[in-house]
Amino acid sequence: MNIIARKDLWYKLSPREIQDTGGILAVDVGGGTQDILVYQPGVEMENNVKLVLPSQTQIVAKRIERLTDEGRDIFIHGHLMGGGSSSGAVKNHIQKGYNVFATRQAALTIKDNIEEVTARGIRVVDSPPETSAHIEFKDIDIPALRKALRPFEVELPTRFAFAVQDHGFSPDKSNRQFRFEHWQKFLSAGGSLADLIYSQSTLPSYFTRMKAVMESCREEADQVWLMDTGAAAIMGTLEDPQVKKAVDQEGAMLVNVGNQHTIAFLVASSKVYGVFEHHTGILTSTSLLDYLARFRRGSLTNEEVFADHGHGSVILPAAKDFSVNFTAVTGPRRGLAKDIGYMAVPHGDMMISGPAGLVRSVLNETGGL
Repeated sequence: MNIIARKDLWYKLSPREIQDTGGILAVDVGGGTQDILVYQPGVEMENNVKLVLPSQTQIVAKRIERLTDEGRDIFIHGHLMGGGSSSGAVKNHIQKGYNVFATRQAALTIKDNIEEVTARGIRVVDSPPETSAHIEFKDIDIPALRKALRPFEVELPTRFAFAVQDHGFSPDKSNRQFRFEHWQKFLSAGGSLADLIYSQSTLPSYFTRMKAVMESCREEADQVWLMDTGAAAIMGTLEDPQVKKAVDQEGAMLVNVGNQHTIAFLVASSKVYGVFEHHTGILTSTSLLDYLARFRRGSLTNEEVFADHGHGSVILPAAKDFSVNFTAVTGPRRGLAKDIGYMAVPHGDMMISGPAGLVRSVLNETGGL
């Protein structure tokens, strides 16, 4: 029997119901890697196809770097995607004295404000100059995945679940502040774990990166769901029986230490009572331990985290009703938190925390559709 949840209730699915859920392609897109799970119902999770590949922002950055070495102008097109390495490669290309042209949609990867994009030396155009090399921006490359897996007789499902970190469209405000206001609204609305996943009809309009991912694969999919990378990883930790037991019995602090961002949730039963988020590159083991200890106690302020170039910290008053003595950690940079708590291993593999959380959330949402 598999255990899944519909909204706030956890229950068992029969083998027939498991078979009826259909397959799911789950991809957790991070700053360093894209973690991929081809979930097939009725197959043990350990026997499903799994891959850990460089993320698209890393791939795009390498393509731009090669063209920088060749001294060629580039034309960026496609969709808004995650920045990080790709944005850094664009900046370096301009600093080396070469031209960067971009469509408006792709240019929004660099900054939400187009005037700021052009001020950085990027020329926003409708069509490419004849001599420029073309670079396509997108967070998910379904044709490439399909081509890579076909020699192994693996066909991709037509239901997709993707996790990306979306700061939200905020041309006139700090994107760190805007993103954390989203978490505050989430908690104020009840903080239900079931509300962490979005379909086309429930996706907030300000999540433009998620919208771009959905649009980029619309023709390839029957259904698409989106989640935040941090939320997907947190949901994935609940696939570890020890974590699930602690959350159900007394509440727990669940921490994902990603390559670029660290996020922690205070979770009890099926609700989130607190969120802390910071940039991993700024943290040390000592500072992370201090932040998480004070976050759990409720003494860490939002202003303090933001002033340290993080996103923020917020805890609901109701969090005091739970003892929260258990801490679980996941994420590729979890070594920073090796002395903080239990290292979660959902289905025996930490690197599928995000994809496993995506699959779990889809099953929760659909009730094993």
